[in-house]
Amino acid sequence: MIETTRRPALLLGVLGLLTAVVPLAIDIYVPGFPALGRDLGAGEQAAQLSMSAFLIGLVGGQLVIGPLSDKLGRRQLLVPGTAAFALLSACCALMPTAPLLVAGRFLQGCAGAAGLVLARAILTDRFAGPRLPVYFSILAMILGVAPVVGPLLGGVIVSASGWRAVFWTLAALGLGMLAATWLGVPESLPPDRRSAGGLRQAFGSMTVLLRQRAFTGYVLTLGFAAAAMFVYVGASSYVFQDVFRLSAVQYGLVFAANAAAMLVASAGFGALSRRVALPRLLSGYVVIATIGALALSFQTSFADTWICLAVVLFGVGGIFPAVTTITQTIGRSQAGAASALSGSAAYLFGALAAPLSGTTLRAMAGVMRAVLVLAVLSLLVARPWRPLEEGSFA
Repeated sequence: MIETTRRPALLLGVLGLLTAVVPLAIDIYVPGFPALGRDLGAGEQAAQLSMSAFLIGLVGGQLVIGPLSDKLGRRQLLVPGTAAFALLSACCALMPTAPLLVAGRFLQGCAGAAGLVLARAILTDRFAGPRLPVYFSILAMILGVAPVVGPLLGGVIVSASGWRAVFWTLAALGLGMLAATWLGVPESLPPDRRSAGGLRQAFGSMTVLLRQRAFTGYVLTLGFAAAAMFVYVGASSYVFQDVFRLSAVQYGLVFAANAAAMLVASAGFGALSRRVALPRLLSGYVVIATIGALALSFQTSFADTWICLAVVLFGVGGIFPAVTTITQTIGRSQAGAASALSGSAAYLFGALAAPLSGTTLRAMAGVMRAVLVLAVLSLLVARPWRPLEEGSFA
C-alpha cells in the first residue's frame, strides 16, 4: 500500500546510505591506483580494468535484480545483496593477483547494484504524489556528494594504511548497510502487487517498458546526460591542471564548487516539482545543460571554462532526479524493471563516453556538446509536452 502521510526519515536515511555506497566504491580507491599496480605487479592498467569490471557488474546487476524484485519482492534481494557486497569487499582486500581483483570487483559491482536499483523501486512502492520527486531529489543530492567525498576519503585511507584498507572500509560500510537494511527497510512490495507471471514475464517487463516511446526517450535523455557528467569527471583534471596549470588543491576546489552546482539543482528540482509539471521542468534542465556545453566550445580562459562547466553540471544535477521520477511514474507497476533500465543506462552510457573525453578542453567540449545534443533529441522522442501516463505532479 502506498504511504503518503508519515515522514519517512529512517527509511530515507537507509536508502540514502544504500545509494551513496556505490558511487563511493567507484572513486574511493582511485588514490591507491599506483600502489595497487605495484603491489600486484600489473601496472596501472590493471587498476583501471578493475574499475571497468565494477561498472560492468553494476550495470548487469541492476538489469537482473530490478525485474527480479518485481516478482520476488524487494527485501528478499536487498538483504542478501548488501551482505554479498560486504563479503566481496573483504575478498577484494585479500586478493593476491590482479585478475582475481578484477573478478572480485565485477562481483562486488553485481552485489552493490542491489542497493542502488532497489532504493528507487522501494521509494516508488511506498510513495506517490508531490512527495516522490522531493525524495528522488534527496537521493540525487547524495549521489552528487559521494563522488566528491570518495577520492578525499580514499586519499586519507591510502596514505595511512594502504590501498587494501580501502576495501576493508567498504566491507565495514557494507556491514553497516546490512544492519540498517535489516532494521529499517521493511518489505515494500506485498505479494498481491508482485508480478503474477513467471521469471520470463518479470524480465519481459523491461521490453514492455522500452516499447513505450516516452519511457525510452526519457531513459535515453538520462543516459546522455550521465555521459556528459562522466566525460567531465574523466577529462576535467587534465584540463584544469595541465591546460590551466591549477594545483591539485585548486582543482579540488573547482571540482567541489561544480559538485555544489549539481546539489543546488537537485534541491531546486525538489522545490519546483510542486509547482511545475515534471516534463516541463526536465526540459528546462536539459536546455540549461546544452547551452552550457555549446558555450563551452567557444571558451579559452579559465574563468569562462569554469562557468560553462558549472552551468552544464547544474543542468545535469536537475536531469537526474527529474528523469528518475518520470520513469518510475510511468513504470510504477514494474518499479524494479523501470529502476533497472534507468540506472543501468546512466552507468552504461557514462562508461562508454568516459574514454572519449580526451585530455584537452577542445576534446572534452566536443564530446559533451555531442552527447547533450543527443539528450535534446531523446527528450523530443519522449514528447515532454504530453502528460505522464499516471499524471503529472504539477
